[in-house]
Amino acid sequence: MKRIFVTLATILVFSITAFSQDATIYLWRNVKGMEKQPSVMFMHKAEKTSSETNAAVIVCPGGSYHHLGLKGEGNTTATWFAKNGVTAFVLKYRTAESFYHYPAMLQDIQRAIQLVRENAEEWNIDPNKVGVIGFSAGGHLVTMAGEFFETHNEIEKLGIQTNVSLRPDFVIPVYPVVTMQDDIAHRWSRNSLLGSGKKNQTQERKDEFSMELNVPDNMPPTYVVVCKDDPVVIYENSFRLYDALQAKKIPSRLAVYDWGGHGFGMKDNAFMKEFHWNQALKEWLVELGVMN
Repeated sequence: MKRIFVTLATILVFSITAFSQDATIYLWRNVKGMEKQPSVMFMHKAEKTSSETNAAVIVCPGGSYHHLGLKGEGNTTATWFAKNGVTAFVLKYRTAESFYHYPAMLQDIQRAIQLVRENAEEWNIDPNKVGVIGFSAGGHLVTMAGEFFETHNEIEKLGIQTNVSLRPDFVIPVYPVVTMQDDIAHRWSRNSLLGSGKKNQTQERKDEFSMELNVPDNMPPTYVVVCKDDPVVIYENSFRLYDALQAKKIPSRLAVYDWGGHGFGMKDNAFMKEFHWNQALKEWLVELGVMN
C-alpha cells in the first residue's frame, strides 16, 4: 500500500483561525482517499487556572454506534472539562446512521488522538496527558482506543505514518457498552458496530470486540461509571470490564451508583444533583495529575 506522509501543514484545517473555544477540526482533509469523510472534532479550549496541567481529553458521545448525543453527552462534558483547566475535543465520529461500521469509528478516534498529540505545542497541550471519555457506545469506543492501539492500528492501514503514540493516557467509560457476548450484549450497538447478519457476527468477531476479553498489559488507567438501574445497557457490562482490568492489575476504579439510569452525562439532572459523580471523577483525575 502506498504510504501517505502527512505533515503538520496539511493536517491543520480549521473553520476558524484562532484556537478558541468551539474551533472545528476536520479529521480527514488532505488525507488521500479519505477527503470526503465527515468526521470532525469540536475544540473547547481550557479556561485558565492557577496551575495548568495542559491536559486534554477527547469526548465520545453515545448513541448505540448509530447516532450521537452531541449536546447532552458531548458539549456539556467538554464544557465541564474546559472549566476545570482541560482542553476538550468533542468527537463527531462516523456511525451506522450514515452507513458506517467498524473500522470507521476506531479510525476516527485514533486519528483524533494523533492530531491532538501532533499539534500539542500549538494548542498548549501536554502530549503525555491526552485521555478519552465516552458514554454508552462511546464508552466502548474509548475502551477500544485503550486496548487496540497496538493490535488494531487502523490509521496505519490507511497509509498514515506518525511518530506519536495512539495510546490514550487515561480512559473513562461511562455506562459503557462492553461485551458483544449474547447473554448481556447491547444488540443495537453490536449491530451498528459490526453490521447485522451471521457473517458479520461470528463468535470470533464477538470475542474480538468484547472489551473484557482483550485488556492488554499496558492498558491505560481506567475509571468506569455505572448505575445499577441502567435500563439500556445491562450494568454487568461494567463489572466484567472492571474485573478484567483488575485481573491484569491495571490501575482502575469502578464507580457504582444505585440509581441514575442511562444517559445522564454531565447534564444538570436529578442524578447529578444527588451524587455529583463528576466530583469523584475529578478527584481521580487530580491523582493522575490531569487536573489541579
